[in-house]
Amino acid sequence: MKQETLFISDLHLSPLRPATLGAFLEFVSGRAAGAERLYILGDLFDAYLGDDDLSPPHADIRQALKHLTAGGTQVFFQSGNRDFLLGQAFAEATGVVLLGDYALIDLYGNKALLTHGDLLCTDDTGYQAARLRVRTPEWRDYALGKPLWLRRLYARWYRWKSSLDKSGKSREIMDVNPDTVVGIMQARAVQLLIHGHTHRPGVYLHAPAAGTRIVLPEWDDRARVLCWTPSGYNLE
Repeated sequence: MKQETLFISDLHLSPLRPATLGAFLEFVSGRAAGAERLYILGDLFDAYLGDDDLSPPHADIRQALKHLTAGGTQVFFQSGNRDFLLGQAFAEATGVVLLGDYALIDLYGNKALLTHGDLLCTDDTGYQAARLRVRTPEWRDYALGKPLWLRRLYARWYRWKSSLDKSGKSREIMDVNPDTVVGIMQARAVQLLIHGHTHRPGVYLHAPAAGTRIVLPEWDDRARVLCWTPSGYNLE
Protein backbone atom coordinates (compact mmCIF):
# COMPACT_ATOMS: atom_id res chain seq x y z
CA MET A 1 0.00 0.00 0.00
CA LYS A 2 1.50 3.32 -1.06
CA GLN A 3 1.62 6.52 0.98
CA GLU A 4 -1.47 8.27 -0.27
CA THR A 5 -4.50 9.87 1.36
CA LEU A 6 -7.74 10.45 -0.54
CA PHE A 7 -10.54 12.93 0.21
CA ILE A 8 -14.09 12.89 -1.13
CA SER A 9 -17.38 14.57 -0.24
CA ASP A 10 -20.85 15.43 -1.52
CA LEU A 11 -21.66 12.26 -3.44
CA HIS A 12 -25.34 12.39 -2.42
CA LEU A 13 -25.80 8.68 -3.08
CA SER A 14 -29.39 7.53 -3.56
CA PRO A 15 -31.38 5.07 -5.68
CA LEU A 16 -32.18 8.01 -7.97
CA ARG A 17 -28.51 8.46 -8.90
CA PRO A 18 -27.41 5.02 -10.17
CA ALA A 19 -24.47 6.39 -12.18
CA THR A 20 -22.99 8.11 -9.12
CA LEU A 21 -23.54 4.98 -7.04
CA GLY A 22 -21.75 2.92 -9.68
CA ALA A 23 -18.85 5.38 -9.75
CA PHE A 24 -18.54 5.14 -5.96
CA LEU A 25 -18.60 1.35 -5.83
CA GLU A 26 -16.00 1.20 -8.61
CA PHE A 27 -13.84 3.77 -6.81
CA VAL A 28 -14.00 1.89 -3.49
CA SER A 29 -13.15 -1.48 -5.01
CA GLY A 30 -10.40 -0.10 -7.22
CA ARG A 31 -8.72 3.26 -6.72
CA ALA A 32 -9.31 3.58 -2.98
CA ALA A 33 -8.10 0.05 -2.24
CA GLY A 34 -4.53 1.12 -3.00
CA ALA A 35 -4.60 4.12 -0.68
CA GLU A 36 -3.42 4.39 2.89
CA ARG A 37 -6.38 6.45 4.07
CA LEU A 38 -9.73 7.67 2.75
CA TYR A 39 -11.58 10.60 4.29
CA ILE A 40 -15.27 11.05 3.46
CA LEU A 41 -16.16 14.61 4.45
CA GLY A 42 -19.92 14.42 4.56
CA ASP A 43 -22.99 14.03 2.38
CA LEU A 44 -22.02 10.57 1.22
CA PHE A 45 -25.77 9.98 1.20
CA ASP A 46 -28.43 12.28 -0.20
CA ALA A 47 -30.62 11.40 2.77
CA TYR A 48 -29.58 9.10 5.61
CA LEU A 49 -32.44 8.21 7.93
CA GLY A 50 -30.69 6.06 10.51
CA ASP A 51 -28.54 2.96 10.82
CA ASP A 52 -31.66 0.77 10.76
CA ASP A 53 -32.38 1.75 7.15
CA LEU A 54 -30.98 -1.09 5.04
CA SER A 55 -32.96 -0.34 1.91
CA PRO A 56 -31.03 -0.10 -1.39
CA PRO A 57 -28.37 1.11 -1.89
CA HIS A 58 -27.33 1.12 1.77
CA ALA A 59 -26.44 -2.58 1.97
CA ASP A 60 -24.16 -2.36 -1.09
CA ILE A 61 -22.44 0.73 0.30
CA ARG A 62 -21.84 -0.92 3.66
CA GLN A 63 -20.46 -4.05 2.05
CA ALA A 64 -18.11 -2.06 -0.19
CA LEU A 65 -16.74 -0.01 2.72
CA LYS A 66 -16.34 -3.12 4.87
CA HIS A 67 -14.34 -4.80 2.12
CA LEU A 68 -12.20 -1.67 1.78
CA THR A 69 -11.35 -1.41 5.48
CA ALA A 70 -10.77 -5.16 5.73
CA GLY A 71 -8.22 -4.78 2.94
CA GLY A 72 -6.16 -2.36 5.01
CA THR A 73 -7.35 1.08 3.92
CA GLN A 74 -8.29 3.27 6.87
CA VAL A 75 -11.60 5.04 6.25
CA PHE A 76 -12.78 8.08 8.20
CA PHE A 77 -16.24 9.61 7.99
CA GLN A 78 -17.34 13.13 8.89
CA SER A 79 -21.08 13.70 8.73
CA GLY A 80 -22.65 16.36 6.53
CA ASN A 81 -26.00 18.07 6.54
CA ARG A 82 -27.61 15.13 4.70
CA ASP A 83 -26.23 12.21 6.74
CA PHE A 84 -25.78 13.43 10.31
CA LEU A 85 -27.97 10.57 11.58
CA LEU A 86 -25.27 8.07 10.62
CA GLY A 87 -24.08 6.44 13.82
CA GLN A 88 -22.05 3.82 15.61
CA ALA A 89 -23.89 0.83 14.16
CA PHE A 90 -22.82 1.91 10.66
CA ALA A 91 -19.25 2.35 11.88
CA GLU A 92 -19.17 -1.12 13.43
CA ALA A 93 -20.66 -2.70 10.30
CA THR A 94 -18.12 -1.09 7.97
CA GLY A 95 -14.97 -0.52 10.02
CA VAL A 96 -15.21 3.21 9.35
CA VAL A 97 -13.99 5.65 12.01
CA LEU A 98 -16.40 8.49 12.82
CA LEU A 99 -15.00 12.01 13.20
CA GLY A 100 -16.43 15.11 14.86
CA ASP A 101 -17.37 18.36 13.15
CA TYR A 102 -13.70 19.40 13.07
CA ALA A 103 -10.75 17.02 12.84
CA LEU A 104 -7.04 17.81 12.94
CA ILE A 105 -4.81 15.39 11.06
CA ASP A 106 -1.17 15.08 10.06
CA LEU A 107 -0.95 14.97 6.30
CA TYR A 108 2.63 13.83 5.63
CA GLY A 109 4.07 16.66 7.68
CA ASN A 110 1.27 19.14 6.98
CA LYS A 111 -1.15 19.95 9.78
CA ALA A 112 -4.63 19.97 8.24
CA LEU A 113 -8.10 20.77 9.54
CA LEU A 114 -11.04 18.83 8.09
CA THR A 115 -14.71 19.73 8.23
CA HIS A 116 -17.81 19.20 6.10
CA GLY A 117 -18.09 22.92 5.45
CA ASP A 118 -21.57 23.93 6.53
CA LEU A 119 -20.34 25.38 9.83
CA LEU A 120 -18.30 27.88 7.83
CA CYS A 121 -21.39 29.33 6.13
CA THR A 122 -22.24 31.61 9.03
CA ASP A 123 -24.02 34.25 6.91
CA ASP A 124 -26.85 31.75 6.47
CA THR A 125 -28.26 32.35 9.94
CA GLY A 126 -31.48 30.44 9.26
CA TYR A 127 -29.59 27.31 8.35
CA GLN A 128 -27.24 27.62 11.33
CA ALA A 129 -30.18 27.91 13.73
CA ALA A 130 -31.83 24.83 12.23
CA ARG A 131 -28.55 22.93 12.33
CA LEU A 132 -28.08 23.71 16.00
CA ARG A 133 -31.56 22.43 16.76
CA VAL A 134 -31.33 19.10 14.93
CA ARG A 135 -27.83 18.20 16.17
CA THR A 136 -28.83 17.87 19.82
CA PRO A 137 -28.96 14.36 21.36
CA GLU A 138 -32.59 14.99 22.26
CA TRP A 139 -33.61 15.75 18.67
CA ARG A 140 -31.60 12.80 17.38
CA ASP A 141 -33.30 10.40 19.81
CA TYR A 142 -36.67 11.87 18.93
CA ALA A 143 -36.08 11.47 15.17
CA LEU A 144 -34.69 7.94 15.37
CA GLY A 145 -37.57 6.93 17.63
CA LYS A 146 -40.01 7.49 14.77
CA PRO A 147 -40.84 4.59 12.41
CA LEU A 148 -38.76 4.44 9.26
CA TRP A 149 -41.71 5.11 6.96
CA LEU A 150 -42.40 8.36 8.78
CA ARG A 151 -38.74 9.40 8.57
CA ARG A 152 -38.90 8.80 4.80
CA LEU A 153 -41.89 11.13 4.52
CA TYR A 154 -40.08 13.76 6.53
CA ALA A 155 -36.98 13.44 4.35
CA ARG A 156 -39.06 14.11 1.24
CA TRP A 157 -40.59 17.18 2.85
CA TYR A 158 -37.17 18.39 3.99
CA ARG A 159 -35.71 18.10 0.48
CA TRP A 160 -38.62 20.11 -0.91
CA LYS A 161 -38.29 22.76 1.80
CA SER A 162 -34.52 22.93 1.38
CA SER A 163 -34.86 23.53 -2.36
CA LEU A 164 -37.44 26.23 -1.70
CA ASP A 165 -35.23 27.92 0.89
CA LYS A 166 -32.18 27.87 -1.38
CA SER A 167 -34.11 29.49 -4.21
CA GLY A 168 -34.63 32.53 -2.00
CA LYS A 169 -31.02 32.89 -0.89
CA SER A 170 -28.16 34.59 -2.63
CA ARG A 171 -25.10 32.66 -3.77
CA GLU A 172 -22.95 34.62 -1.32
CA ILE A 173 -25.06 33.74 1.73
CA MET A 174 -24.68 30.02 1.01
CA ASP A 175 -20.91 30.25 0.68
CA VAL A 176 -18.37 30.33 3.51
CA ASN A 177 -17.80 33.52 5.48
CA PRO A 178 -14.13 34.53 4.99
CA ASP A 179 -13.81 35.90 8.52
CA THR A 180 -15.17 32.65 9.93
CA VAL A 181 -12.65 30.68 7.88
CA VAL A 182 -9.72 32.79 9.10
CA GLY A 183 -10.94 32.63 12.70
CA ILE A 184 -11.27 28.84 12.65
CA MET A 185 -7.83 28.38 11.09
CA GLN A 186 -6.17 30.73 13.54
CA ALA A 187 -7.93 29.17 16.53
CA ARG A 188 -6.65 25.71 15.53
CA ALA A 189 -3.25 27.02 14.42
CA VAL A 190 -3.48 25.56 10.91
CA GLN A 191 -2.69 26.86 7.46
CA LEU A 192 -4.54 24.14 5.59
CA LEU A 193 -8.31 23.60 5.63
CA ILE A 194 -10.12 20.95 3.57
CA HIS A 195 -13.91 20.80 3.24
CA GLY A 196 -16.85 20.21 0.93
CA HIS A 197 -20.52 21.27 1.14
CA THR A 198 -20.45 24.47 -0.92
CA HIS A 199 -20.09 22.76 -4.32
CA ARG A 200 -17.55 25.42 -5.29
CA PRO A 201 -14.39 23.37 -5.74
CA GLY A 202 -11.04 25.07 -5.87
CA VAL A 203 -8.02 26.24 -3.93
CA TYR A 204 -8.52 29.49 -2.02
CA LEU A 205 -6.01 31.64 -0.15
CA HIS A 206 -7.05 33.56 2.96
CA ALA A 207 -5.27 36.58 4.42
CA PRO A 208 -4.16 37.51 7.05
CA ALA A 209 -3.89 33.86 8.02
CA ALA A 210 -2.02 33.16 4.77
CA GLY A 211 -3.84 29.85 4.86
CA THR A 212 -4.96 27.56 2.05
CA ARG A 213 -8.54 26.31 1.85
CA ILE A 214 -9.27 23.42 -0.50
CA VAL A 215 -12.91 22.83 -1.40
CA LEU A 216 -13.76 19.33 -2.60
CA PRO A 217 -15.97 18.88 -5.67
CA GLU A 218 -19.32 17.16 -5.69
CA TRP A 219 -19.82 13.96 -7.69
CA ASP A 220 -22.04 13.19 -10.64
CA ASP A 221 -21.36 10.03 -12.65
CA ARG A 222 -17.60 10.48 -12.20
CA ALA A 223 -15.37 10.08 -9.16
CA ARG A 224 -13.75 13.38 -8.12
CA VAL A 225 -10.99 12.83 -5.61
CA LEU A 226 -8.37 14.96 -3.86
CA CYS A 227 -5.20 12.86 -3.69
CA TRP A 228 -2.40 13.72 -1.24
CA THR A 229 1.05 12.11 -1.07
CA PRO A 230 4.33 13.16 0.60
CA SER A 231 5.14 14.92 -2.70
CA GLY A 232 2.02 17.09 -2.74
CA TYR A 233 -1.56 16.95 -3.97
CA ASN A 234 -3.65 16.82 -7.10
CA LEU A 235 -7.29 16.44 -8.08
CA GLU A 236 -8.33 13.37 -10.03
